[in-house]
Amino acid sequence: MGRDGSVVPAEPPQQAAAAAASKKKTQSSRSWILLDSNGQGTVLDVDKYAIMHRVQIHARDLRILDPLLSYPSTILGRERAIVLNLEHIKAIITAEEVLLRDPLDENVIPVVEELQRRLPLASAVPAKDYPGGPNDEVGEEDESPFEFRALEVALEAICSFLAARTTELETAAYPALDELTSKISSRNLDRVRKLKSAMTRLTGRVQKVRDELEQLLDDDDDMADLYLSRKLAGASSPLSGSGAPNWYPASPTIGSKISRASRASLTIRGDENDVEELEMLLEAYFMQIDGTLNKLTTLREYIDDTEDYINIQLDNHRNQLIQLELFLSSGTVCLSIYSLVAAIFGMNIPYSWNEDHPYMFKWVVIVAGAFCAFLFLVIVSYARHKGLVGS
Repeated sequence: MGRDGSVVPAEPPQQAAAAAASKKKTQSSRSWILLDSNGQGTVLDVDKYAIMHRVQIHARDLRILDPLLSYPSTILGRERAIVLNLEHIKAIITAEEVLLRDPLDENVIPVVEELQRRLPLASAVPAKDYPGGPNDEVGEEDESPFEFRALEVALEAICSFLAARTTELETAAYPALDELTSKISSRNLDRVRKLKSAMTRLTGRVQKVRDELEQLLDDDDDMADLYLSRKLAGASSPLSGSGAPNWYPASPTIGSKISRASRASLTIRGDENDVEELEMLLEAYFMQIDGTLNKLTTLREYIDDTEDYINIQLDNHRNQLIQLELFLSSGTVCLSIYSLVAAIFGMNIPYSWNEDHPYMFKWVVIVAGAFCAFLFLVIVSYARHKGLVGS
């Protein structure tokens, strides 16, 4: 019913379904946040085709960032963007902006906050405070390129995330293993089994990130592809001719970088082959992720040692059961012989000597019992001599 009292017709089911689908599509399209060089964030209401057009990447590169598809950890350098897929961090980095997927995810929110804090350039000391005045080069900003600052935040976040998961696993695993060592029970075994499965999955995740960083460090060409500001400066440099059109919005920060890079290219040749800055950055986080992997390897070895100890204990218990079974079997054989003698003399068979010597049955019982005891001792001594039972 409307405000004026009129009856409003119900919405057809087809239209309702279409509206729900449109709403769902709109919500799914709001899964990107844009962070510019000043750290300002903007939620983008665009689809994947608009993202592809904005950063100029192919659909196969954007497909790597699809959360519904399973792709390994990847850092790809393209002409004007870096495609980053590290666990929950799925981002596209250009020379002056960062597109981050799923900004409302609880694991991504700290990454967004860190990007907003570290993306803006630190304020440099004014050049007029140095001898030589404003023309002195000391006063210029000496910061890493924008894409490296964004890449460093992503690598630091993923390394810290995996290190935290490893610490949590160690905190839970070592006491559980010690408890299992002291008491073998179904509850403790199931607890350790779950922890071992979690450790195997976490090791695989850490190994993927480590392998990707190692692959980048082994290939200078791949690292050179990540220098987006350098490529952008080369495209805008007078030495490169007309070059490709600059599709980025005007930015004083990027312009100053391009200006400095252009001046450097006039005096330094072959600068495009210099990847020392990125190599140092990647090596630092490679060592960190390698340390995390070493912790997991140590935990795996501890679990393996615990399993070996448990197996030794179980073998020992099994041997004790076998020894007990041997003693019981030997005793059963001896008692069977004694029972046979007693059964024979317990039959209703007339014996002439039984009437003449009434004490004879007593001696038969005594002798049979002594013989069976002697036989039991012989069997046990033989088992000890052969090493079948412990001494």
